[in-house]
Amino acid sequence: MTFCLGIAVEDGLIGIADTRITSGTELSSSRKLVMHGSEGNTLFLMTSGLRSTRDKTVMYFDEYMREKSGGFDKLYKAVNAYCEQVRRVADEDQSALSRSGMFFDLHTLIGGRFENDDSHKLYLVYPQANWIEVSRDTPYCIIGRSSYGKPLLDRTLTYQTNLETALNIGFLAFDATCTSVNEVDFPIDVAVFRNETRTLSEHRFGEQDLLRVSEWWHRRLSELVSEAPPDLTSVFFPKAGASAR
Repeated sequence: MTFCLGIAVEDGLIGIADTRITSGTELSSSRKLVMHGSEGNTLFLMTSGLRSTRDKTVMYFDEYMREKSGGFDKLYKAVNAYCEQVRRVADEDQSALSRSGMFFDLHTLIGGRFENDDSHKLYLVYPQANWIEVSRDTPYCIIGRSSYGKPLLDRTLTYQTNLETALNIGFLAFDATCTSVNEVDFPIDVAVFRNETRTLSEHRFGEQDLLRVSEWWHRRLSELVSEAPPDLTSVFFPKAGASAR
């Protein structure tokens, strides 16, 4: 399973991808985030689904982008080109996968900005090779394990959230996920696109790199639970000398 999170706020974009690969009872690591960049045109791409279909699609797209360098002036056109490669791999592999009882389940997040885009963009591409743009009303999208980090994102993230805070929220959503499931784990690859400078940067973090943040988060959660208002608990655990309702 996978955790790939894309965030689009006013100041820019964030991509966070784990590297855990699960195959039966075996665990390994593999990169799920790739970047493409040329002057004025930058994007990051994250995927979830069967590793074989992912690797093949990304290889085709990488090759296409090298051949078409400078050929797109808007990000959606590069997304359409990626969709062509998704369809190509589906045509080549879907029948064989179906005979083996597997599904073509490739989901992709693509974020960035090209020279003629009016702003930065984040797109979700489905296995059917159609896409939607992530909206300002819900400025994030998770592919893979989504349920554990979603409540935190829904409660704290808005389009107006600054980029630094959004990055912290994104990591905490990952932390909530890897705490609860074995299929998501460090290291994580993080991409940050700054809209003001139109720069895209990337860094890989291991568990020890972010241990202090994780420990702080767990400690603060425990403290907040103990400080919760007694509206619920006082019914069952009235204070000494007080009568139960």
